[in-house]
Amino acid sequence: MLKKRIEEALNEQINKEMYSAYLYLSMSAHSTHIGLKGFANWFMVQYKEEVTHAMKLYEYIQDQDGQVKLTNIEQPPTEFASPLDMFEKTLKHEEFVTKSINDLVDLAIKENDHATQIFLQWFVTEQIEEEANDKEIISKLKLVGEKGSGLFMIDRELAARKE
Repeated sequence: MLKKRIEEALNEQINKEMYSAYLYLSMSAHSTHIGLKGFANWFMVQYKEEVTHAMKLYEYIQDQDGQVKLTNIEQPPTEFASPLDMFEKTLKHEEFVTKSINDLVDLAIKENDHATQIFLQWFVTEQIEEEANDKEIISKLKLVGEKGSGLFMIDRELAARKE
């Protein structure tokens, strides 16, 4: 059974993961709007991953006889200056999520909740991958610039991302 503070924090994390999904869905829509369907694909795959993360938390709370409490999801931005801007915002957001996951692990340690601590290790590892992927794409975008054939090559690469 989950301690109340752990349950509350996990519910807050569900909201953060759902906001992440909403943010990436917005970025996918914007990418389609500006004609970068590869970027749109990448963000759509990311959207689906974030929903999966939220559902992992949802199921864990229920498996631990906790109560899932869903709250309002903040509206994400709908306009972005450039593909680089989207990925810089993505990295900043993932760093925020990483801190939130680390705070959850710290809370689980403080509360001597070993099951939650072990459960959260998957998220810790996932965040390392998320940030590394974002940094790689940011490096490529900075290398090729905002326009031209290099951007279309990256768009083609991002189109190949699978769920």
